[in-house]
Amino acid sequence: MYLLFSVLSFAVIIISINKAIDYFSFVTIEKQMMEKADLGEMSFREVLSRHEQEVDAGQMEEVARSALETLKASVKEVRIYDSSQKLLGLAVDGIVINNKTPVIFPGNIQNALKGNYAYTVSEDHLLYFAVPIQDKYYQNSYVYEFVEDVSYFYTMMDQIRYILFAGAGGFIILITLSSLFIARNTTKPIKYLLGATESFSKQQFREVHLNRKDELGMLAAGLNRMGIQLSDYIQYQKQFVSNVSHELKTPLAAIKGFSQYLYEGEDEDEELQRIYFHLVNESDRLTRLVNELLMLSRFDKAGQDGIDAEKTDLAQLAAGGAAGLRAKADSKGIELTIRQGPPAFVNVNQVLMSHAIANVLDNAIKYSGPGTRVSIETLVREQEAVVRISDQGIGISADELTRVQERFYRASNAGGAGGTGLGLSICKEIAEKFGGHLDIESQLGAGTTVYIRLPLL
Repeated sequence: MYLLFSVLSFAVIIISINKAIDYFSFVTIEKQMMEKADLGEMSFREVLSRHEQEVDAGQMEEVARSALETLKASVKEVRIYDSSQKLLGLAVDGIVINNKTPVIFPGNIQNALKGNYAYTVSEDHLLYFAVPIQDKYYQNSYVYEFVEDVSYFYTMMDQIRYILFAGAGGFIILITLSSLFIARNTTKPIKYLLGATESFSKQQFREVHLNRKDELGMLAAGLNRMGIQLSDYIQYQKQFVSNVSHELKTPLAAIKGFSQYLYEGEDEDEELQRIYFHLVNESDRLTRLVNELLMLSRFDKAGQDGIDAEKTDLAQLAAGGAAGLRAKADSKGIELTIRQGPPAFVNVNQVLMSHAIANVLDNAIKYSGPGTRVSIETLVREQEAVVRISDQGIGISADELTRVQERFYRASNAGGAGGTGLGLSICKEIAEKFGGHLDIESQLGAGTTVYIRLPLL
């Protein structure tokens, strides 16, 4: 856009310069013609002063002939007209011609008889310049018109235009190449830095280096330092969570076991039984939380190459996983619809992807009420295999929709439904491990649709 604006601006400047050259050059020509006209007028007046008797006698042809003899050698062609616009005399190339009908521009003669200089340029670049001549009574009695060949002026102007436009064309090519070179050397490092920040947003930290000493080089160095610090901090945080999760696993198992024992052994005090039941549920929730944290820890430690993947029919995998949750849906009075769809082969770890699909489907059942419907189907769109899971549950508000895939985040309307806030985060990371991603659409009170998108093989 900047280059286009520069070229257009330069084109406007060139056109303006061309117009200015035309104008001022012709003004110069006009000035020269006026000077020549003044000299011719002075000569004509001398003739009039010598032939006062002929003028008084009305012998206009004699005066015109004498004026032609005086003026014929000064220019290419000379014409003398009287006040009635009649041609009194004509001389071409210094020779008086009596029987020739020349090209006459009446407008020139009329303007001259009004006391003005007047001129016309013909198509063959001949300039016809008419000058009024006054008698001793200050009346415009004659018109002196001379003809000049100004083709040299147009030839010169064409040469100037050729040089001007050739130079302009060369300059535009030069500025275009220069702009492209500058843009390439400026935008390339900017794109590189944008790519680095995009990687950082996905927690994919890499070295950022630009061999430059300007502001972009300083920005790259700053990003590199920030990436190192963020990477160290996140690794420390993940390691801390992993260690804590491992340490909690054993005591939680003991707490769950004792809580279950107390709940099953208490058959007299209903209040104690209710407390023991609550302990069992909370220990189950904490156990799920620890297991999910350990799974996330394994994801963090394992790269793409550290997870086994194989060619899998996603449609069959989704249908099989959904069948395992039909009993849970039936127990809540929810209609579960399974549409397997055409084969859609992807490269995934079957256990992990089954877990991701089951987790999303379990959420759909968990946050839906009796008499509603939950559906799961597999689609093939362009180069993607898509598992679409829809429910008619409580939905998610628009301001929370962008955050529900974050770790430990739970929507404000989740209420008492069990959950750790890690389910969607785990599903998201599983999908991303295999080159896919999650999309969520939801309307508060109307339901939610989750899309698990994976690249087709």
